[in-house]
Amino acid sequence: MLHRVRTDPNMTHPTQTLHIPDTQSARDERRLVIQRVGIKDVRYPLQLRVAGVVQATAAMWDLDVALPAEKKGTHMSRFVAWLNDLTALDAPLDATALCERLAAMLHRLGAAEGRIEARFSFFLRKRAPVSGVHSLLDYQGRWIAETRAGNTTVWAEVAVPVKSLCPCSKEISDYGAHNQRSTVTIRAEMKAPVEWHELVRFAEDNASSEVWALLKRSDEKWITERAYENPKFVEDLVRDVALALNADARIGRYRVEVENHESIHNHAAYARIERA
Repeated sequence: MLHRVRTDPNMTHPTQTLHIPDTQSARDERRLVIQRVGIKDVRYPLQLRVAGVVQATAAMWDLDVALPAEKKGTHMSRFVAWLNDLTALDAPLDATALCERLAAMLHRLGAAEGRIEARFSFFLRKRAPVSGVHSLLDYQGRWIAETRAGNTTVWAEVAVPVKSLCPCSKEISDYGAHNQRSTVTIRAEMKAPVEWHELVRFAEDNASSEVWALLKRSDEKWITERAYENPKFVEDLVRDVALALNADARIGRYRVEVENHESIHNHAAYARIERA
């Protein structure tokens, strides 16, 4: 037989009187500043606006702040609480919102400096060049926002698969030329908003050819001939992407990396240009 226990509504619960020390806020006497302390590889939802359409994805988040020399620790749970608040907004994240949310994270952690990084996939709907058939192609994106010495910077990064064809192979061969898939990775400082599909075009417009997920035979013929007529070394590709970025006033500092996954070698060809 179960007995109902009567409780006094005026009675104080034991946990309400329990003193729980805030160890993280204790003083530290080792006098060493920690530039970055926080959490890594937390998978949490994210909304993006891509080519005018809101996409829901999942991101791997790294969140950290700078810790003064006299403070023992930071409050790690507050980073996850910040992610909860971000998700509750139910709105796509862009560069402006990212700056605002970084400020909110620093306030929550009582920090003057900190960093947010989110790595995720997004999709663009592409139309095949001849048949016109539509398909989705996935890209790898990254947001990075950082506040240091009172200044906040936002970077956007995209990794774009493209096709490259070797000019040397074309020149020395009686017919044909070796070609391969390449990856162009662009990390750019946002001085003004740049859409994700625009970042992708910096890479695709300067490759031997772009790639698609779904093609008909007429499309395959077009891509093969397009690449053959537009051969590029890894050096050509990285320089052409950099020139396009140089011409866009919305782009500040940047880093462009190109990796050709060579079809006739057991290694990849690589090139990188940075503007500081």
